[in-house]
Amino acid sequence: MMNSKQTFCGKTAEQLRLESPVFRAVEALQETVWINDKKVPFDEAAAQCPLTMDDVRDAEARLARFADYFRIAFPETAAAGGLIESPLREIPEMKAAMEKQYHVSIPGHVWMKMDSHLPISGSIKARGGIYEVLKTAEDIALKNGLLHEGDSYACFDSDEFRQLFSRYSIAVGSTGNLGLSIGIMSAKLGFKVTVHMSADARQWKKDMLRSKGVTVMEYESDYSVAVAQGRKDAEKDEYCHFVDDENSKTLFMGYSVAALRLKNQLAEAGITVDAQHPLMVYLPCGVGGGPGGVAFGLKMVFGDAVHCFFAEPTHSCCMMLGMATGLQNNISVQDIGVDNRTIADGLAVGRASGFVGKLMAPFMSGCYSLQDERMSALLALLADSEKVFLEPSALAGMYGPVLTVSDKGMKEYTETIAAPEKVTHLVWATGGSMVPPEEMDKYYRQGKVLL
Repeated sequence: MMNSKQTFCGKTAEQLRLESPVFRAVEALQETVWINDKKVPFDEAAAQCPLTMDDVRDAEARLARFADYFRIAFPETAAAGGLIESPLREIPEMKAAMEKQYHVSIPGHVWMKMDSHLPISGSIKARGGIYEVLKTAEDIALKNGLLHEGDSYACFDSDEFRQLFSRYSIAVGSTGNLGLSIGIMSAKLGFKVTVHMSADARQWKKDMLRSKGVTVMEYESDYSVAVAQGRKDAEKDEYCHFVDDENSKTLFMGYSVAALRLKNQLAEAGITVDAQHPLMVYLPCGVGGGPGGVAFGLKMVFGDAVHCFFAEPTHSCCMMLGMATGLQNNISVQDIGVDNRTIADGLAVGRASGFVGKLMAPFMSGCYSLQDERMSALLALLADSEKVFLEPSALAGMYGPVLTVSDKGMKEYTETIAAPEKVTHLVWATGGSMVPPEEMDKYYRQGKVLL
């Protein structure tokens, strides 16, 4: 329990406890749902937002320019025309398994967006992380006169470009998956790369990065310290670009392109998304850049027909704490005595991005938290029912469809937007395809015990 006299933007902890049931729930490590009372109609939210659909389209166009490069440098992207994209899959067996496990009946259909199986780095971070590296490389190539309008970007896979990029470096602070994306992509282009990794980062991720020639700096502290040190070191070098997961608009826009791709996939699957057939999306959330960018893109594409929820571990639900109290990044879970220790290493963040929290406050439908044990059990349940293996953090979104039936607030929210049987539930699976088999087996056995 924290000191009740501690203040946050002029409010004491005791005042926040009285004002906010969410504050009390987070402090007590209780699973909870927060329905966002700051959400406004899409047109109103979009009118006050500094980013627009034009920004999403600009990011989409940049990724399209790099398609020729990806077909050569990463042949696994060739079948998708040089695009970094993941499958969309209905998971009826998992839906049935969750209904049996939690004694509920979930109306509508449950689908999974498998960013866990994105090429190159096997997680949602491949969207934003790789995009920011590409934009940095493009800017440098243009500045140095090696790239001209109309050129095929296949030229990036050449000794001339790699020699240019070897004069520059890229750095990032990460719990793991963003570091993988930044490290793999930067090293491939020829940049010198340093990844500052927090104590909760998995050893296999550090080993993989080092095998690619990436410098890995390890810290005994959490994500925020790794980011702060990485940012500080980068500021000393004018040729170093720091990828700032807490504040980067570029990262954010890279993630947002997912919505345009998803729109096409839903259409191909015959799924209608409109006011009578809403889409409810559940996004695992750490610092917020990835899920925030995806949610922003979804709102730009589908407007009021899409309803987005962030999902976080009870020990690390920094985004829900910041958004529900209105304090955003002016409060961390550690400030209120929560340890920020979770099996979901990709979500082990104590202080949310203020940039994302403030930008998305009018758009988000809400947040929910869940225990590590529930993520582990869901991991085993998905493996048994659908033969899909994900890392624990990627299962945070899987509990969302259950909550639309079992949680009073979320049930009422769902029933106000449409007939529940007309809702399409979309779980965003954020990572897992690159986890070594022996590590995945440990995750699976832990979850199986809980089932």
